[in-house]
Amino acid sequence: MPRPSHQHSAIESAIRVIDRATMLSGHAIAWLLLLLVLLESAVVLLRYGFDLGSIALQETVTYVHAAAFLLGAAYTLQCDKHVRVDIFYRRFSEHRKACINLFGFAVFLLPVCLFIIWQSAPYVAQAWQIREASADSGGLARVYWLKTLIPLFSALLIVQGTAEALRAWLVLKGTTVLPQAARDDRKATL
Repeated sequence: MPRPSHQHSAIESAIRVIDRATMLSGHAIAWLLLLLVLLESAVVLLRYGFDLGSIALQETVTYVHAAAFLLGAAYTLQCDKHVRVDIFYRRFSEHRKACINLFGFAVFLLPVCLFIIWQSAPYVAQAWQIREASADSGGLARVYWLKTLIPLFSALLIVQGTAEALRAWLVLKGTTVLPQAARDDRKATL
């Protein structure tokens, strides 16, 4: 196999940096899920054990759930765990999978994420401008933080999607970025 060019090693380095950042954020987000379970348990215990309710605590559960979902999407993409019709894909060669992944990034992921950023930007900007708070009395004060996660979700998906597209491009060029075992190990972590 020919030695990778300087351009390929720069691409491989960029992929590794993106992958590492996404993996670290995915592991951090996993702790949000533990927090989510603890918060929801507290809501149930307070509600049914002590007949107490807290709108702020209930909204916190919603915020943490939204944050875990939105911020965890890039990690899910990296681990190849997004929903996919896998009837034929799993039987394809690595070359054909790379073609499909590159096409999927260019035609679906990138345009949809850019559209989400474009459409959510005014919505998020307005929320920040008015420092939007919960409509419920006793609710959380910073709804604009939650709304900021919408374009951030798309930006993180674009970054990780770019790494996956570059990886697919290198597969098409005959260069591998990570050995399959390393990708399998990465999928199994968390």
